Amino acid sequence: MPSNATKVLQLLGLARRAGALITGEEMVLKAIRNQKARLVLIASDTGKSTFKKITDKASYYHVAVIADYDRATLSDATGMARSIYAIDNAGFAKKIKEVNNTEKGE
Repeated sequence: MPSNATKVLQLLGLARRAGALITGEEMVLKAIRNQKARLVLIASDTGKSTFKKITDKASYYHVAVIADYDRATLSDATGMARSIYAIDNAGFAKKIKEVNNTEKGE
């Protein structure tokens, strides 16, 4: 049985194939501002200023942020070399949050 981390990464890959994934710093910021982003995933090894910019903007607009995975892991899951992703589909966002929270024992 796959771990919850594996499930999150599989869901991220599915979201990409379903066209529910927004990638890249500027596009994610725009999605947050336009309130299209339902969930933001940011690599734990992203630069400090970028990390702060994204998390502050997401916090302001009440968008959940997951920063539990490094860039290589996220890139492998999506097939794209990026460190910042936003999910714009409510169903995918909800499921990823649920699986990620059960992993942490919440």
